[in-house]
Amino acid sequence: MATLGDIGVAAGINLLSAVVFFLAFAILRLQPFNDRVYFPKWYLKGLRSSPSRSGAFVRKFVNLDFRSYLRFLHWMPEALKMPEPELIEHAGLDSAVYLRIYLIGLKIFVPIAFLAWAVLVPVNYTNKTLELQLKNVTSSDIDKLSISNIRLGSDRLWTHIVVAYAFTFWTFYVLLKEYETVAAMRLQFLASEKRRPDQFTVLVRNVPPDPDESVSESVEHFFLVNHPDTYLTQQAVCNANKLAKLVKKRKSKQNWLDYYQLKYSRNSAKRPFMKTGFLGLRGEKVDAIDHHISEIEKLSKEIAEERERVKKDPKCIMPAAFVSFKSRWGAAVCAQTQQSRNPTLWLTEWASEPRDVYWQNLAIPYVSLAVRRLIMAVAFFFLTFFFMIPIASVQALASIEGLEKAAPFLKPLIEIKFIKSVIQGFLPGIVLKLFLIFLPTILMIMSKFEGFTSISSLERRSATRYYLFNLVNVFLGSVIAGSALEQLNTFIKQSANEIPKTIGVAVPMRATFFITYIMVDGWAGIAAEILMLKPLIIYHLKNFLLVKTEKDREEAMDPGSLGFNTGEPRIQLYFLLGMVYATITPVLLPFIIVFFGLAYVVFRHQIINVYNQEYESAAAFWPDVHGRIIIALLISQIALIGLLSTMQAAQSTPFLIALAVLTIWFYRFCKARYEPAFVRYPLQEAMMKDTLERAREPNLNLKPYLHNAYVHPVFKEEDDDDGDDFMFKSENESVLVPTKRQSRRNTPVPSRISGASSPSLPEAVPEHSEP
Repeated sequence: MATLGDIGVAAGINLLSAVVFFLAFAILRLQPFNDRVYFPKWYLKGLRSSPSRSGAFVRKFVNLDFRSYLRFLHWMPEALKMPEPELIEHAGLDSAVYLRIYLIGLKIFVPIAFLAWAVLVPVNYTNKTLELQLKNVTSSDIDKLSISNIRLGSDRLWTHIVVAYAFTFWTFYVLLKEYETVAAMRLQFLASEKRRPDQFTVLVRNVPPDPDESVSESVEHFFLVNHPDTYLTQQAVCNANKLAKLVKKRKSKQNWLDYYQLKYSRNSAKRPFMKTGFLGLRGEKVDAIDHHISEIEKLSKEIAEERERVKKDPKCIMPAAFVSFKSRWGAAVCAQTQQSRNPTLWLTEWASEPRDVYWQNLAIPYVSLAVRRLIMAVAFFFLTFFFMIPIASVQALASIEGLEKAAPFLKPLIEIKFIKSVIQGFLPGIVLKLFLIFLPTILMIMSKFEGFTSISSLERRSATRYYLFNLVNVFLGSVIAGSALEQLNTFIKQSANEIPKTIGVAVPMRATFFITYIMVDGWAGIAAEILMLKPLIIYHLKNFLLVKTEKDREEAMDPGSLGFNTGEPRIQLYFLLGMVYATITPVLLPFIIVFFGLAYVVFRHQIINVYNQEYESAAAFWPDVHGRIIIALLISQIALIGLLSTMQAAQSTPFLIALAVLTIWFYRFCKARYEPAFVRYPLQEAMMKDTLERAREPNLNLKPYLHNAYVHPVFKEEDDDDGDDFMFKSENESVLVPTKRQSRRNTPVPSRISGASSPSLPEAVPEHSEP
């Protein structure tokens, strides 16, 4: 087992690596040629230009002002200066609320750590149980600071129960205040937000087929009848996935053509050649420029043909549409009510903002979504539980005993004190981190297969799966598999009734592993985040190979985004570790506090200067964040119940069960009180915003603003003005048109499908009447 010295060595290594990363960042960010890598957000906003330095040639690439290097930590206070309202204006509510997750970690764990170190650590350390009673169980110096050092049945265990109550009530208070604050921030943000297409638009799915009308005609007829005063326009969803792939392929070819043309311009004496086979390694050797020009022309023809096919082929029109209304109130009524007596038809939901729409999944038939999600649920179950096998095996191998058994010839090297400390305090965390590298990509692919129609919902689903995976494999897998495998010899030699006691003592012993994991994934990982080594390399490669104009240079920038699907589950793992080990092994808490503090400063800097969010959901993810912290709290209480039951403190179980019941009640209270603000849009707020807008702009016509907002991106480059003059008619202009349904009466409401008209009759019109 790792000793305090081993943990100290590992902490030193990780701290040193973090310092190296920060120093490298501090130097690289000051160089003029890296300015677009470390400050891309300001370039995208048009508020920053490339630094120009007169004088020597080297000044254009290297900052020779040595005074600036003395302020290498100046970025930290700069990141904290921007007030939250300005941050919301600059980066959006999603980014500002995401940062509050780190603040919650600090608000919860800093007071808890003070209380735990003031009360629990002395209570634990002054016992000698591990030294006197359980000499046959592997233990470490850290375990002597944990609850494992309390003798069985000791009255000192009541201290842990009282402190658990204090921890829980403090967490309740912090979560309640944060939920209230974030809910108020969301409503204020929605009330003050500028006009956006998604405020007026609803996504309608599972439109029933009609033999007499197209999807567009059917949608328009339905909403003119059922929302006659508020309906404005609609845009049918088309399956343009093949067209999008062709456009993407042409763009890739264009990039290669730019590269070869730039290469040729630098050395006009030699034409560039390439091979047409696999990865350019085999096949016929051809002129690269001529080949790519030919390929682009061929793709352009295919794109034109496919575009015409999508427009004309009824099979390309999906039974779904984006329906826009004259007011936010009208959209809110439609999005939040049942449209048909059949609850499986005419399904409505708020449309995502146009940049948040994941267009590929709109082409998935709604009826297949349930089957797809069932398949992915089963696949995720097997992925989660089968992944535990290699993790447990490699974790066992990444220990001193495992390495000596697998490679006996390394035993003399492993026994060196420094090497031994590195292996015990560093290697297990690195191994686990490497195993999880490809997991986010796999989970995102699974979410896309399930058919979610927005990037935000894809990220939230992936985050949920990532969290569950971490809970089962990283937490439970490491605790159960790690502790059980290490104590296997002891179990074999003990009587059956002694095994539960040994497990109760052994579970807290995995704190040493989690401390090393926090340092590897948290400290060093956050420091590597701000260095941005991968974007730095990719930008300079693009800048050297592809950039010819300022527009090319802007496209070469890759600011990235927060990555909610990977970042939030990682934060939740630290909440889980902090909650579970707060009463069991409080020595872990300072490491978590350092992570939250460091991460808050780093991500605040990144949000201000680097990240460019792909969408804005107005903090719709907050109920998930709140719920996962509650789950962590429940797991900590269940773990404490199980642990105390093995320590002859079963009489304390009712008190901890009552605490768990109280936690569930608190969750239900917060869900009923605050979650509706994140799920529904109050009609009162919608009407208020509409009224203010009409007062400021009495002649506002939303049709020109909305008619093209939800056209598939591959069509937006095309000029759609021909034949669309009706789009720009006044909202209130009426054109009376009969429905094409032969089995129904004429529709006495305005429509833009046809120029014909019908009388607005109150009585029924006979069907198929004969003269």
